[in-house]
Amino acid sequence: MSTHEREITARTDLCLPNGRLNPDAVGWTRRPLHRGNLRGWGRAKRWEYWGIVTPSHVIGLVASSLDYAGVHGVYVLDRATGVEISKDAVVPLARGASFPDRSGEGTAHVSGGGVTIDLAQHAGGTSLRAVATGIELDVEVPLPEGHESLGVVVPWGPSRFQYTVKDLGRPVRGVLRLGSAEHRLSEADAFAVLDHGRGKWPYSMTWNWAAGCAPGLAIQLGGKWTDGTGMTENALFVDGRLHKIGEELTWTYDRGDWLRPWKITGERVEVEFTPFHDKISRTELGVVGSRTHQCFGHFTGRARADDGTWVELDGLTGWAEEARQRW
Repeated sequence: MSTHEREITARTDLCLPNGRLNPDAVGWTRRPLHRGNLRGWGRAKRWEYWGIVTPSHVIGLVASSLDYAGVHGVYVLDRATGVEISKDAVVPLARGASFPDRSGEGTAHVSGGGVTIDLAQHAGGTSLRAVATGIELDVEVPLPEGHESLGVVVPWGPSRFQYTVKDLGRPVRGVLRLGSAEHRLSEADAFAVLDHGRGKWPYSMTWNWAAGCAPGLAIQLGGKWTDGTGMTENALFVDGRLHKIGEELTWTYDRGDWLRPWKITGERVEVEFTPFHDKISRTELGVVGSRTHQCFGHFTGRARADDGTWVELDGLTGWAEEARQRW
C-alpha cells in the first residue's frame, strides 16, 4: 500500500527567503530533514514537547515560543494514585527561550516563571533536564540505529503552515525526583515521544493527536487540523520502521465525558482508545488562550502496514487529546 503524499528524502528549508512556505518542503519524511527557518514575528510558533510513560508515572515537558509569550510546563502523573504535580509558566515575549532550527540537532533552552528546561540533541539521542518546584527530571533518550520518525509539512497557505516531527517509542533512562522521592527510569519498561513543531499558524485551530507505544510497535494519529490540506500525520511504526498512512481519519469521542472510549477509524485504521486519566489544561491571556483535554490510556484495535497486512495494537499505552487554540 502507498500514500499519495510526497516523500522527501533530501534536506530542505521550510521557508523561502521571504519567509513564505517553500513549496518544495511540502511532504513527509522518515527522519528530520527540514530546517525551520521561520522569519517574521507575531504568528510564528516553535515548540518541543516530550511525553514519557513509565509503569508508575506519565511525564510531560513543554518548551515553547509563541512570539508574544513563552508557554512552558512540567507535568507528572502518578499512575497508581491519580495525583498530578505540575508547574506552568508564561513568560512575556518568550524571553530566555532559544530553539534550534532542526529536530535532532542543537540545543533548546527555556527558563522563567519557576520552570527551566534544557534539551541537548546529539547524534546518539537527546539529553533532557527539567527543574520546577518539587520536580526534577534528568534523562537520556537514545536514538536507536535505523529508527524512523514521521516529519510532515502541513500547508494551509503560503503564509500559514506547520512542520511537525512525531518521534515515537524512543527508549529512555535516568531519574525522576519528586521532592525527596527518587524514581529510576529504565529502557526496559519506559518510552518517550517527541512532538517538534515549527510553523506560522492561523489565529484559531483545533487538533486531535493520539500516540501509543509498546516494545517494537507504535501508532501516531492526527485529526482536524490537517483536514483539506492534502497532508496527514498518521503512521504505524513496526520495529522502528515507518508505514505512512495517507488518509483523513474519523475521530469519535464524547466531549461531555472524556473518559469514555474514543474511536479512530479509516481504511487502514481501526482503533479504540480507553482512557484512565484526563489531564485538563487551560491558558487564558485575554484574546489568546488554549484548552486541552489530554487523556492517558490504552489502545486496542489494528492498523494496516504498507504490505497490506493488519497489525494488532492491543496493549499500546499513550494518549489521545483534543486541543483548542486561540493564538
